Amino acid sequence: MTTLEVKNLHVSIDGKNILKGVNLKMKTGEIHAIMGPNGTGKSTLSEAIMGHPAYQVTDGEVLLDGVNILDKPVDERARAGLFLAMQYPAEIPGVTNAEFIRGAINARRPDDDPLSVRAFLKKLDETMAVLDMTDEMAERYLNEGFSGGEKKRNEILQMMMIKPKFAILDEIDSGLDIDALKVVSRGVNKMRGSEFGSLIITHYQRLLNYIVPDVVHVMMGGRIVKQGGPELAERLENEGYARLRDELGLKIKLVDEEA
Repeated sequence: MTTLEVKNLHVSIDGKNILKGVNLKMKTGEIHAIMGPNGTGKSTLSEAIMGHPAYQVTDGEVLLDGVNILDKPVDERARAGLFLAMQYPAEIPGVTNAEFIRGAINARRPDDDPLSVRAFLKKLDETMAVLDMTDEMAERYLNEGFSGGEKKRNEILQMMMIKPKFAILDEIDSGLDIDALKVVSRGVNKMRGSEFGSLIITHYQRLLNYIVPDVVHVMMGGRIVKQGGPELAERLENEGYARLRDELGLKIKLVDEEA
């Protein structure tokens, strides 16, 4: 069992404080979901955990099995077992999906023990079949010309092939129709087990109908203000965030109210 713990994390960007003391702990074998109104810091948390240089950590720790990883560059965090499925995946012309994924897999293996081409292609074919992806997707340049749904499936393909200890899925359901949502959820559920944990960031309960979380966290004002089981997500879907804010006595103006 591996643990991922965020302790009193404070993060700013462009001089503005976004995270104001986030605390969260999870272990492999668990699926956690983070919900909250727009602008509350959910995506900032994912970027800070992975080490995006634009996000300045001003206080706190991110511990992977008790070791603070905040001084490690992004590639070392990935090799240690973290994976981020981004909300807006980047396009990389000139590098095929297959090349990128095999390179990422081998980066986590000893230099003298790379994954063989035959073993890689066999696993790639099996995984793409789970995600209803055509063979030609493997030879297309990474995300170049992909639709939004194709990009999200491709993020899940990478996750399933790389097999991280923890996958952070930042609004992986954004822009997906119901069929694509089911496929993406199928991929995540296939990974569930004692060696894998996932932190799912989402606005909507509908994703959690297909990937049932063990724990739901609610973020407001740069902090986690409440947590519970799957029923908490259902309550938020039915009642919205304003009622919970008022119940907790929080002096937070929701971004949605300003629109």
